[in-house]
Amino acid sequence: MSSGLTHFDTAGNAVMVDVSDKATTARTATARARIVMDPATLATIEAGTAKKGDVLGVARLAGIMAAKRTADLIPLCHPLPISAVTVDLTPDRANNAVEIAATVRTTGQTGVEMEALTAASVAALTVYDMCKAIDRGMRIEDLRVVHKAGGKSGEFRQD
Repeated sequence: MSSGLTHFDTAGNAVMVDVSDKATTARTATARARIVMDPATLATIEAGTAKKGDVLGVARLAGIMAAKRTADLIPLCHPLPISAVTVDLTPDRANNAVEIAATVRTTGQTGVEMEALTAASVAALTVYDMCKAIDRGMRIEDLRVVHKAGGKSGEFRQD
């Protein structure tokens, strides 16, 4: 198609991309997000005194689980054999936020950007869910892919 969009056929119908002719390569992607909150909410998270428990630990597990379920959530994503998922949540006192970085790895015929984005977003949503009773004004911001490697298109990096 002239539009360059790969998830549509020539008639404009949504389709899953055929990756059967693509080379199997090592692929990795990292996505980031941030959840901004009141200073007291961040202090509660850091102190480990949230009523629902270990906010960062639960959010990390939720992100990992979400990466593995991406094809169930995003209609045209391929189910992938994920080799590794890491989700790091780092309190940022200067900005009253938790910074989230999710990295996903596979060896396959298509990339894992959607899995990394899903992991980062679900980790942020989990922080919100666990803290909404004390801070309904939290904001999830700046979800983006910051790195991807492998495949025909090579490496992409965004600061």
